[in-house]
Amino acid sequence: MKEKEMAKWNGFVGLFIVLVLIVGLVFSVRAFVTSASALSFVAGVILLLLLLVSLTGFTIIQPNQSKVFTLFGNYLGVIKKEGFWYTVPFTSRRNVSLRVINFNSDRLKVNDLEGNPIEIAAVVVYKVFDSAKAVFDVEDYKEFVHTQSETGLRHIASQYPYDNFNNDYEISLRQHSDEVGDVLTKDLQGRLQVAGVEIIEARIMHLAYSSEIAHSMLQRQQARAVLAARKVIVDGAVSMVKSAIEQLSHEQIVELDEEKKAQMVNNLMVALVSEKGNQPIINTGTIY
Repeated sequence: MKEKEMAKWNGFVGLFIVLVLIVGLVFSVRAFVTSASALSFVAGVILLLLLLVSLTGFTIIQPNQSKVFTLFGNYLGVIKKEGFWYTVPFTSRRNVSLRVINFNSDRLKVNDLEGNPIEIAAVVVYKVFDSAKAVFDVEDYKEFVHTQSETGLRHIASQYPYDNFNNDYEISLRQHSDEVGDVLTKDLQGRLQVAGVEIIEARIMHLAYSSEIAHSMLQRQQARAVLAARKVIVDGAVSMVKSAIEQLSHEQIVELDEEKKAQMVNNLMVALVSEKGNQPIINTGTIY
């Protein structure tokens, strides 16, 4: 089913036709009362029926709204332009909102690429671009959007790991939310095209490990953070020790053989890397 424009006229043209029918009906009634003419009676009945039929042709379209018209089960078309219109009488009308709609999905429990149970939810921003498809091609386009959004979110969540611990993957759910959101948007657009719905944006709004493994994964993240911090400390300590030895040798402050260099490196590394404070030991030489 494709969207097509419905035949319509300005609503005030319809009002003029209704006024003409009312005037004609009044004259017919007066003629029948004065002369009791059968012709006046028939004319009055016909004008009354035409008036009642004409009154069903008026419709009002609000901004960012459309109406889908059918006549005795036949699809006639859609009116999107706001205003007061007169169209085919006796038609059935279905209102469809063209406004932008936000949909927040429920928190879904799924398994990521590595099989870890996670909780994930998304916000989907969409609008209807084809009113005919939204009305005729699916039972309820809003319910269809909700169901397909959760299905697409489950599918995308299973394609990526929660976190890229070992740099084995290019994209992870936690570190690359924008990229995952773009993939989710494209996936949902393909799923919802049949309903005449355009996906404006889809983004992950909640992401967490499932409660049964959350504590273990938190410890894993803390351990990684500690290791990363240790690496920074060790790299800095090595650089400082190297600089100290080079400066002592260059300025010829002391003569250090390999054994003394090794002892000095050991003492400096312990002092710089240790988390606790160190008590300095001053070598005053040999006492006799």
